[in-house]
Amino acid sequence: MPESAPTPPFSWKVRVYWEDTDAGGVVYHAGYLRFMERARSEWMRALGVDQMAFKQATGLAFMVRDMHIDFLKPALLDDELSVTVEVKERRAASILFAQTITKTDGSCLIRASVRVACVDLGRMRPAPIPADLIPQPAP
Repeated sequence: MPESAPTPPFSWKVRVYWEDTDAGGVVYHAGYLRFMERARSEWMRALGVDQMAFKQATGLAFMVRDMHIDFLKPALLDDELSVTVEVKERRAASILFAQTITKTDGSCLIRASVRVACVDLGRMRPAPIPADLIPQPAP
Protein backbone atom coordinates (compact mmCIF):
# COMPACT_ATOMS: atom_id res chain seq x y z
CA MET A 1 0.00 0.00 0.00
CA PRO A 2 1.55 3.37 -0.99
CA GLU A 3 2.32 5.88 1.74
CA SER A 4 0.05 8.88 1.75
CA ALA A 5 1.44 12.39 1.80
CA PRO A 6 1.37 14.12 5.18
CA THR A 7 -1.77 16.13 5.78
CA PRO A 8 -1.04 19.86 5.85
CA PRO A 9 -1.92 21.67 9.08
CA PHE A 10 -5.41 23.14 9.33
CA SER A 11 -5.28 26.88 8.64
CA TRP A 12 -7.70 29.63 9.66
CA LYS A 13 -7.51 33.29 8.65
CA VAL A 14 -7.96 36.20 11.03
CA ARG A 15 -7.61 39.96 10.68
CA VAL A 16 -6.27 42.18 13.48
CA TYR A 17 -8.83 44.77 14.64
CA TRP A 18 -8.54 47.69 17.09
CA GLU A 19 -10.03 45.54 19.85
CA ASP A 20 -7.07 43.11 19.50
CA THR A 21 -4.41 45.76 20.04
CA ASP A 22 -2.88 47.88 22.76
CA ALA A 23 -2.56 51.67 22.56
CA GLY A 24 0.38 51.31 20.15
CA GLY A 25 -1.56 49.26 17.59
CA VAL A 26 0.31 46.04 18.51
CA VAL A 27 -1.64 42.85 19.25
CA TYR A 28 -1.92 42.45 23.02
CA HIS A 29 -0.38 39.14 24.10
CA ALA A 30 -3.70 37.62 25.23
CA GLY A 31 -5.10 38.25 21.73
CA TYR A 32 -2.89 35.48 20.35
CA LEU A 33 -4.50 33.04 22.81
CA ARG A 34 -7.94 33.95 21.43
CA PHE A 35 -6.75 33.52 17.84
CA MET A 36 -5.33 30.05 18.62
CA GLU A 37 -8.46 29.01 20.56
CA ARG A 38 -10.70 30.04 17.67
CA ALA A 39 -8.52 28.14 15.19
CA ARG A 40 -8.76 24.96 17.31
CA SER A 41 -12.55 25.40 17.48
CA GLU A 42 -12.73 25.87 13.69
CA TRP A 43 -10.51 22.80 13.23
CA MET A 44 -13.00 20.73 15.27
CA ARG A 45 -15.88 22.20 13.27
CA ALA A 46 -14.07 21.18 10.06
CA LEU A 47 -13.87 17.62 11.46
CA GLY A 48 -17.66 17.71 11.87
CA VAL A 49 -17.61 18.06 15.67
CA ASP A 50 -20.33 20.29 17.11
CA GLN A 51 -18.79 21.09 20.47
CA MET A 52 -22.07 22.08 22.14
CA ALA A 53 -23.82 18.89 20.97
CA PHE A 54 -20.76 16.87 22.05
CA LYS A 55 -20.85 18.47 25.51
CA GLN A 56 -24.60 17.89 25.90
CA ALA A 57 -24.40 14.25 24.70
CA THR A 58 -21.31 13.21 26.67
CA GLY A 59 -20.76 15.70 29.50
CA LEU A 60 -17.23 16.13 28.13
CA ALA A 61 -15.33 19.21 26.95
CA PHE A 62 -11.76 20.15 26.09
CA MET A 63 -9.74 22.49 28.33
CA VAL A 64 -6.25 23.86 27.91
CA ARG A 65 -3.90 22.01 30.26
CA ASP A 66 -0.52 23.38 29.21
CA MET A 67 0.77 25.98 26.76
CA HIS A 68 4.22 27.12 25.66
CA ILE A 69 4.46 30.17 23.41
CA ASP A 70 7.35 31.77 21.55
CA PHE A 71 6.49 35.38 20.74
CA LEU A 72 8.77 35.95 17.73
CA LYS A 73 7.40 39.14 16.12
CA PRO A 74 4.40 41.38 16.76
CA ALA A 75 1.21 41.50 14.72
CA LEU A 76 -0.14 44.97 14.00
CA LEU A 77 -3.49 46.60 13.37
CA ASP A 78 -5.03 45.44 10.03
CA ASP A 79 -2.58 42.53 9.55
CA GLU A 80 -4.12 39.45 7.97
CA LEU A 81 -2.90 36.37 9.80
CA SER A 82 -3.03 32.64 9.29
CA VAL A 83 -3.37 30.46 12.40
CA THR A 84 -2.48 26.79 12.00
CA VAL A 85 -3.49 23.75 14.01
CA GLU A 86 -1.65 20.44 13.81
CA VAL A 87 -2.09 17.38 16.03
CA LYS A 88 1.34 16.25 17.23
CA GLU A 89 0.26 13.63 19.78
CA ARG A 90 -2.99 12.06 20.91
CA ARG A 91 -3.10 10.36 24.29
CA ALA A 92 -6.07 8.68 25.96
CA ALA A 93 -7.33 11.92 27.54
CA SER A 94 -5.32 14.71 25.89
CA ILE A 95 -4.13 16.11 22.57
CA LEU A 96 -0.90 18.00 21.93
CA PHE A 97 -1.17 20.62 19.20
CA ALA A 98 1.51 22.59 17.38
CA GLN A 99 0.17 26.01 16.41
CA THR A 100 1.67 28.90 14.49
CA ILE A 101 0.52 32.38 13.63
CA THR A 102 2.00 33.83 10.46
CA LYS A 103 1.49 36.95 8.36
CA THR A 104 0.44 36.67 4.73
CA ASP A 105 4.06 37.36 3.72
CA GLY A 106 4.99 34.07 5.42
CA SER A 107 6.80 35.54 8.42
CA CYS A 108 6.16 33.51 11.57
CA LEU A 109 4.98 35.60 14.53
CA ILE A 110 4.05 32.93 17.07
CA ARG A 111 5.00 29.29 17.66
CA ALA A 112 3.11 27.42 20.34
CA SER A 113 2.54 23.97 21.74
CA VAL A 114 -0.85 23.51 23.36
CA ARG A 115 -2.03 20.46 25.29
CA VAL A 116 -5.77 20.18 25.78
CA ALA A 117 -7.35 17.69 28.15
CA CYS A 118 -10.69 15.98 27.69
CA VAL A 119 -12.58 16.63 30.93
CA ASP A 120 -15.71 15.12 32.46
CA LEU A 121 -17.48 18.38 33.37
CA GLY A 122 -19.55 16.81 36.14
CA ARG A 123 -16.49 15.58 38.01
CA MET A 124 -13.93 18.04 36.61
CA ARG A 125 -11.60 15.10 36.03
CA PRO A 126 -9.76 13.88 32.91
CA ALA A 127 -11.77 11.50 30.75
CA PRO A 128 -10.92 9.35 27.72
CA ILE A 129 -11.40 11.00 24.34
CA PRO A 130 -13.97 9.02 22.32
CA ALA A 131 -11.96 6.97 19.79
CA ASP A 132 -13.90 8.19 16.74
CA LEU A 133 -13.82 11.88 17.65
CA ILE A 134 -10.28 13.01 16.82
CA PRO A 135 -8.04 11.16 14.35
CA GLN A 136 -4.56 10.00 15.35
CA PRO A 137 -1.74 12.12 13.87
CA ALA A 138 0.20 10.68 10.95
CA PRO A 139 3.48 9.00 12.01
